[in-house]
Parts: sequence; C-alpha cells; structure tokens
Amino acid sequence: MNPTTSRILVIGGGFSGMAAAIALRRRGFAVDLCEIDPGWRSYGAGISLGGATLRAFRQLGILDAFLAQGHAGDGVDILAPTGQKITTLPTPRLAGPDVPGGGGIMRPVLAKLMAEATRASGTQVHLGCSFQEIVQDAEGVEVVFTDGRRQRYDAVIGSDGLYSKMRQHLFPEAPKPRYVGQAVWRAVLPRPAEVTNAMMWVGPKLKAGLNPVSGEAMYLFLTEDRPANEHIDPAQFAPRLRELLSTFPAPLLQQVREQIGPQSQIVFRPLESLLLPRPWHRGRVILIGDAVHATTPHLASGACIGIEDALVLAEELARAENVPAALSAFENRRWERCRMVVENSGRLCDLEIQGGDKAEHAQVMRESLMALAQPI
Repeated sequence: MNPTTSRILVIGGGFSGMAAAIALRRRGFAVDLCEIDPGWRSYGAGISLGGATLRAFRQLGILDAFLAQGHAGDGVDILAPTGQKITTLPTPRLAGPDVPGGGGIMRPVLAKLMAEATRASGTQVHLGCSFQEIVQDAEGVEVVFTDGRRQRYDAVIGSDGLYSKMRQHLFPEAPKPRYVGQAVWRAVLPRPAEVTNAMMWVGPKLKAGLNPVSGEAMYLFLTEDRPANEHIDPAQFAPRLRELLSTFPAPLLQQVREQIGPQSQIVFRPLESLLLPRPWHRGRVILIGDAVHATTPHLASGACIGIEDALVLAEELARAENVPAALSAFENRRWERCRMVVENSGRLCDLEIQGGDKAEHAQVMRESLMALAQPI
C-alpha cells in the first residue's frame, strides 16, 4: 500500500465498484463503499463471461465461488437458423489450464457472491446512501453523504453505472448515453443436457443464443433491431419473444420457444453505449466501469472491462507516489483497451443492423477477442 494513500471511498456497488473494493482491500487500503439501493439488488437474467473475465475473477479471489455457482465451458458454437453448425469459436483458457475459456452465471448470483466477498474483505458497506457534496483540496476529498455522515478520503472512485450521478458531478458537459438501434431480450430456462457451452444462431436480422448459467439452468438472449427506443408492456414480453423465436427453425430453439412463459424471468433492454473522452478523473476523484465506458453486449465484455478497471486502479494506487499520478497511470493503461471494446462492439452492432459484410464482422470479432486475451 502507498503510505500517502490509505482511505478510499467507492461510490456505487455494482460489479465494478465491488471489484474495486475487493482489490483495494487485498492491497491493504481502508475502503468504504456506498450504494444507493438499500437492498443492494441486481436485476437481470444471465450474463456471459469470457476468459478475460475469469482471469480477473482469479485475481480477485472469487473464481472458485463462480465455478461453484455458475457454469464454465469451452468454445462458442455458431449455427445457422436451421441449427446447422457453421463453426466453433475457440475460447482460450486465460484463467489457467484448469479453467474453461468462458462461462455464464445469473446476474443476481454473481452480485451476491461478489457482495459476500466485498464484506468479507473488510470493506465498510453503507447501503441506501450516496454522496450529497464532494469538495477536494490538495490533500484529500471531503464527502458529505445523503445520510448525514461526513468523511475525508485520500481518493474517491465513482462506479455508479451508465446513468452516473458522479459523471454528471465531475463532468457536467459529458455526452449522454446513446441508443444504438438494437434491443436485447433475455430469459431463464431449464438447461437441456445437450447445452454444455455457449451457442449462437445467426439469422439475417435476428441473433439468438443460449448459455448455461448453472447445472440446471441456462439463459436465452436474442438481439432485435429496433429503430426507436420504445416502451414495451411487460405483459407482452412472453408472446413477443415467442414470436421472434418463431423465425428460427432450429429444433432446439423451437423447444426453447415452447417453454417461454411468465416463469421465464424475461428482461427486455434497449441497448445504449457511452465512451467518455479522457480525462476520466479530476484531482483525486475518478470514474470507472459503465460510468465512462458503457458498451453493448456484442463482445460479452462490459462487466469484464469494468472489473479489470478495478484491478488496474488498485495496482496503480498501491505503487504511485501520489493519487493524481496513480489516476493518470490508470487512464494510460485502460483507455485503449476500453475504447476498443466500446467501439468494436458498436461496429458489430452496426454491421448486424445494416446486414453488413460477414467477413468484416468475423474479423472484428477475431481481432477483439485476441486483444482481450492480452494481459491487462
């Protein structure tokens, strides 16, 4: 631990914020985490994770918990709408030769295991509160909280997501999240024995996939082009999703389609993207995760790069001579990788909407995954 930096505040208790708290505690920092949701809840169905994310889990010390509660497998099968296999994308074993190259888990399950690791790390967790005022000087940051507490810190990390209040506070002129013209449907279903790894059916205008999230369950995802970001009545979720799946003749997807109903935990989410130009920090306050680089799920790497942010930031804070130097070093290491994920995910989205060149789509995927395989 850098002796000039001892007490750090994390604002936002999502995946990036929890990872930051865990990583900082492992390096000896005193950490407070405040989360505005008093229930510290996580919404959503499943989440797909690549080898780079599992590698980050190993560094955080939560890989074993993930393997016990989620699912890991090798390769992603790419299939035609009829079900004929086109190819299998390899997934290198980045977390070690004993760990498959990808996986999936229910979002609430991952959030719970990370919350348990956050508390076990010794992080002081404050729920149902956020910041009310942040004032910096040359020596530290004074924070007034919405619950009336006042505390001084050496550094503050904003990890409060796509609609970040911290981003608005630090950078009032920052760009707003941009709707990209697609939405994703997700649902949770029983897992047939033949679904042992991630599978994806690629149609002319729709893309559907299945990924195991435990020994008994899997989640379905389907991306749909939608020119406008319009509200859909939740009562229409199940019939609408069944209608979209009817365009895939593949027997397995038709079997899945027949199972979709009110019990399927269907989530519909219009896709938005954001890449905040540098700097991501002012003085001793920095933003990480979706607050600065929210990506679409086309590379299944949004959670990955946010968790990597936490690992790199903890490393730089531990070795730099002062906080501003650490934050600048963090940005130098993270900018290009995060930019690549956001912009390449956006390009894949555009190619799908436009019915673009399949060779370019494959090249962007291949180059992106090769880049993600590199050390952070």
